[in-house]
Amino acid sequence: MILILTGAVQGLFSQTVKLDYKEFNLPNGLHVILHEDHSTPIVTVSVMYHVGSKNEEPNRTGFAHLFEHLMFEGSDNIPRGEYTRFVEKAGGTLNANTSFDRTYYYEVLPSNQLELGMWLESERMLHGRVDSIGIATQKGVVIEEIKQTEENQPYGSILRETFGRAFTVHPYHWPIVGSPDHLRASTDQDVINFYKTYYVPNNAVLTIAGDIEPKLAEKLAKEYFGTIPIGIKPIIRPLQNEPVKTAEVRDTVYDNIQLPAIIQAYHVPAMGSKDYFAVSLLNTILSGGQSSRLNKSLVDEKQLALQAMAISLPLEHPGISLAFLIPNIGVDLAKLEAAADEEIVKLQKELVPEDEFQKLKNRVEADMVNRLAGIEGRAELLATGYTYFNDAGSVNTDIDKYMKVTREDIREAARKYFTTTNRVVLYYLPKNK
Repeated sequence: MILILTGAVQGLFSQTVKLDYKEFNLPNGLHVILHEDHSTPIVTVSVMYHVGSKNEEPNRTGFAHLFEHLMFEGSDNIPRGEYTRFVEKAGGTLNANTSFDRTYYYEVLPSNQLELGMWLESERMLHGRVDSIGIATQKGVVIEEIKQTEENQPYGSILRETFGRAFTVHPYHWPIVGSPDHLRASTDQDVINFYKTYYVPNNAVLTIAGDIEPKLAEKLAKEYFGTIPIGIKPIIRPLQNEPVKTAEVRDTVYDNIQLPAIIQAYHVPAMGSKDYFAVSLLNTILSGGQSSRLNKSLVDEKQLALQAMAISLPLEHPGISLAFLIPNIGVDLAKLEAAADEEIVKLQKELVPEDEFQKLKNRVEADMVNRLAGIEGRAELLATGYTYFNDAGSVNTDIDKYMKVTREDIREAARKYFTTTNRVVLYYLPKNK
């Protein structure tokens, strides 16, 4: 997070952040977005596939995350392990990430290497190296990663433990990284079928952003991606089918930790919905910076907590808002939880004061400026808007939706979603206790 700016941010936003872009579809269904910016001689080439962990079979979880690793194995024309070397030799960087809802790959390259990025991503899509050697290698890597991040990292199992209790029907129930047992039990053909189903042009968005000539970029998109066959296998699109919660879920988790913690997870609307913006602002009030309510009350004034934070998780379907509280030494967890609940009750009963509300709006504008400062960040937001909402232009309209949220909307969101019957509460305790 960046510091709160003055009212001058509004002018900065309107002058600097509104993005111009061009978009079109190829005959095979691939959606292409072009964003031209000559401020620096770099270009981002990215592909977002509309597949995440929620698209997996319940007994074959972890495939979306497996492919985040597997797609660096190479292709029919790229030797095994050489994918990254092509980018680094050209002076670029690359990465990938997976969520519940999508998988995202990108290269940031000098602008004179645009065609290299197009070739690399088209190789991934057309004939990625999905063979027994790569599958076995990356399964081992992913299983070890799960062990390191969840079992050997303090509080590393929070998402698995929380989502596993918050969702009983929807596939958000299982974690993004999946199950090691499911990965071990899967066959090579299972993995190949996943690739042929989801890594197809009609399930993807190609975004080219930065120091580009749009006509050339369009020409290269057609040359490298236009002949890739359309996918014909049925794509699983889960329903927003999690039942409305009517009772609090409360449990205790014993972990390899030194300090206990409290997790509070409230069910909240999907990203992009009207109430989502109100909930997001509510969480910023609670934990957005040193002057936020949880920090001032629980950490500074009452000295009940070492750390207190609350965030909205941006998900395509209704998800959760997560609060994470670490008590001060000797503080009873129930006392800390009650103090956190008092801050929620205040938001349910009282309107946010005008001065605090104005600071909140300024912060949101400043944060948006920061998010859109880099070319790669712009490419991802454009792709996300199209993937989730069929609207790349949401990158320009989200700020307006935040600005339209009223103090009454925030109070109503607190009353509607931040209730005890709509939450999961976990006490994380050291195993030795």
